[in-house]
This record gives sequence, C-alpha cells and structure tokens, in this order.
Amino acid sequence: MTTTLGLTVYLYDIAPKGYFPRDDTGLIFGGTQASPDISFQAMYDLQQKAADIVLSDPAVEGVGSSIGSSGFNSSVNRGTLFISLKPLSERGISAEAVINRLRPKVANIPGLSVFMFALQDVRAGARQADSTYQFTLWDPDYQELVHWAPILLDKLKTVPQITDVSTDRQPGGLQADVVIDRTAAARLRVRIQDIDSALNDAFGQRQISTLFTQRNQYRVVMEIDPQYQRDPLDVSRIYVSSQSGTQVPLSAVTKVVRGLQPLVINHQGQFPAATLSFNLAEDVTIDEATSAVDRAVAELHMPDTLHADYAGDARAYRDSIIGQLLLIGAALIAVYIVLGVLYESLAHPLTIISTLPSAGLGALLALQLFRTDLSLIAFIGIILLIGIVKKNGIMMVDFAIEGERGRGLAPQQAIYEACLARFRPIMMTTAAALFGALPLVIATGPGSELRRPLGITIVGGLLVSQALTLYTTPVIYLWLDRLHRRLGGRREARERGHLIRAAVRAFRT
Repeated sequence: MTTTLGLTVYLYDIAPKGYFPRDDTGLIFGGTQASPDISFQAMYDLQQKAADIVLSDPAVEGVGSSIGSSGFNSSVNRGTLFISLKPLSERGISAEAVINRLRPKVANIPGLSVFMFALQDVRAGARQADSTYQFTLWDPDYQELVHWAPILLDKLKTVPQITDVSTDRQPGGLQADVVIDRTAAARLRVRIQDIDSALNDAFGQRQISTLFTQRNQYRVVMEIDPQYQRDPLDVSRIYVSSQSGTQVPLSAVTKVVRGLQPLVINHQGQFPAATLSFNLAEDVTIDEATSAVDRAVAELHMPDTLHADYAGDARAYRDSIIGQLLLIGAALIAVYIVLGVLYESLAHPLTIISTLPSAGLGALLALQLFRTDLSLIAFIGIILLIGIVKKNGIMMVDFAIEGERGRGLAPQQAIYEACLARFRPIMMTTAAALFGALPLVIATGPGSELRRPLGITIVGGLLVSQALTLYTTPVIYLWLDRLHRRLGGRREARERGHLIRAAVRAFRT
C-alpha cells in the first residue's frame, strides 16, 4: 500500500496538467490586426486577402469576415474571421492542424497580423482576444502601464512554449483635433453651434429622413463625399453659414491639430488595463506554458504597483489546480465519516479507503499510456473512482464484520469467507462499470475529445484496483484488526490497573 501511494503521488506530480481537453468543434476564430493609422479601405483590402487565403484551404467550408468597431473588435484596424471547417471525415485532420497549415500562409500578408484558435465548447469568461489564453496587466498609474505593457509583450514573444502573442492595447492611433478660432468666428459672425452642426453633417452620419415603401423603410444619412473623408485638410471644403447669410469656409474659423492617441483604453474594474493573449505551442500543455510565462514575468522585475494575473481559461485552470487536492481530501474525509458511522469503528473505514490509491495509480498510468493531460474531465473521473472502487472493500469488509459479530468467526476466517462469497459480485460490478466506460475511450467524432479522458481514468483505475485490491484488502483488514485489538488490549489493561489501584486505596482506608 505504501508503494502504491508513493507511486500515485509521484505520477500526479509529473503528469502533464490541463484545463479542458482541446476538442474539435469544426469552427476557428481568427483575429486580424493592422497598423493603428490604417484607413478603412486599406484595412478592407488586407482583410479580403486574408479571407481569400483561408478560403483556398481544402479543409475550409466557408469564411465570415468583418472589420471595424463591433462587439468583437475595438477599433477600425482590427477584423474578425469566422472559419467553418468541413466535417472531420472529409478534411481528415484536426482543427489545430488546419491552423498550423494556415499560419505560415497568412503570415506573408504585408501589414497584417492574423491570429487563429479553435473554438471550444467550454470556455471561461474573459474579454475578447485574438488567442485562447489571456494575461492581464492593470495599474492605477496609466503612464506606468504604458511603459511596461510593450516590454512584457516583447518578452512573451521570446517564450518558446507560447505562440500568437498579441495585445488589445493599440497605441499610435491618428487623431485630428478641430480647434475653433473664436476670435475669427466672432469677426465673421459664425456661431459655435453652426460649426458643430457643419462637422456633424459632414462626418457624424446624421439621419435626416426616412423613406417608406410598401415592404421596407430606408434611412437617409447625410455625409460628405467619401473621397473627402480621408485627409483632415479636407475640412477646408466644408462651409458654414454665418449670421450675415454668407458661406464661410470652415478653415477660416478653425485649424486642425494632428496628434497620436491610443485607439482604445480597456479597464480592469476601475483601473486602466492591457490584456496580452497567447496560444500554446505544439505539444505544450497549459501547465508548462503558464510556468514559462511566470518565469518570464519574474525576470522583468516589474514594480509592485503593476498588477498582473491570468484571465479566462488560464485563470480558471490555476483555480482548478488549487482546488483539486482540497476536493480529494474533502471526498476522503466524507467517505471516512460515513463508513465510520455505518460500521461503528475507526479501523474498518481505513480498510475500505486503502483501496483508493490503487485506483488513482491506475488512472494516472492510463493517462500516461494514452498521452493525455490530467485535465478537469480526467480529475472528475478520479473522483468517480472513489465511489466505484470503494465498493470492492465495502463488499468484503461488510461480510467479514457480519461473520465476526453475528457468527463469532475469527478475523482470518471471516475475511477468507468474505473473499470467497463476494468474489463474483465484485467481478460483475467492476466489469459492468468498466464496459460502461469503454465506449468513452474508443468513441470518435465531434466532442469525443471532451469525454475520452473520463473513460480513460475510469477504465485504467478499475483495471489496476481490481488486480490489487483483491489481494491487499484482506491483508490490510487483518493488519488493522491486530492493531485495533492490540491498542484495545492495552487500554483494557490500563483500565484494570486503575480499578485495582482504586480498590487497594479503598481497602487501606
């Protein structure tokens, strides 16, 4: 039992850990990013090139494309690709393999960065990003955040365990401020309100009417000719009415001041924040990737006022790792208490619980054999094994206790008869549970990746525990019985000694 427990702890320590298994839903989300100073038309042309390259892949069924500010994009220099793949039987490769094949092709588009990741059935909430996993910086001092965010971005790009590193911070966006010359406006009798209305009519897409037809309605929007919306100097082509009835060029009462500003400023709570997103490199687990990111962050020695933490799936994974051992401990304590009340003994529940390390050993060995991460689904399988495997011990211990207490059998004879009488039920229930979980292991098709770790842990745990517990449970039962009787005999001897000494004192008195 000690060896089994030691091997279980060792395998748990070295097992590659993950959050949820990467399943193939047939959908890929792609994010595109260009220079912050790009125009809408130039971004449209680049986005169309990326969509054409993706659509030319033989595994792609269709592509949906959008650019500009929306629920998915925060600025005009960003776009979105919704990629639908053909059924797995037709394309023959996984969604991750399709992404790896497309990545070098879209990397050759000058001026455009493309990030892709396979959409999952289960994701933890976080802000929209170009990659699956997120790392967020936030700081009350905005200038300190502006200084450290690009440094961390460059550092993470050098980490070999992650790829597709990007950030939602978009500095260097072009800004044009129209500054009103109030002295000139007063001299030419131009009201500030009229200047504001002229700018709104030209660039604000003001709705001035609605045309109703028999089947639809059409909103009429006023704006300046699109060819005059590209250069801030085109403001000189706009005229504003003065109170004297003349048309005054807007350039006579305003001037354009150019500058640079970030396209968007995100927040974490009340503080300005910058989120860095990344995907995992090929054959790298989330545990290895987050450890590498932690080392990279530690090497920068960022100030304490700059807060950094994972978000989304990465944060949920970290939280699940912390709670796993606590969950196992709570489950074992609950089982011990229930069995202790059932058998009115402190020793016999330990006999039953002794069957569980072999189940954990079998589950971890099966995960290693199938090269599967110890994900949250696999951990659920280990928790299920606690309830399935302990019935072997319960069957034997319950029969042995009944023989001792009801028929007065010796412990050796009681556990021997229990093994003979309960062998067939134990084998039948184990076989039923094993063959019930076997389809989860051999299943194929969409969503099978999410269920397979559950079947692997159950089948592996049942096989190893069945091979070991039939031999170890009787030995542990007898060993704990001798220990219990030895401690109980010493307690009875101490009680008899106290009674004798009390009687001697009473006789002397």
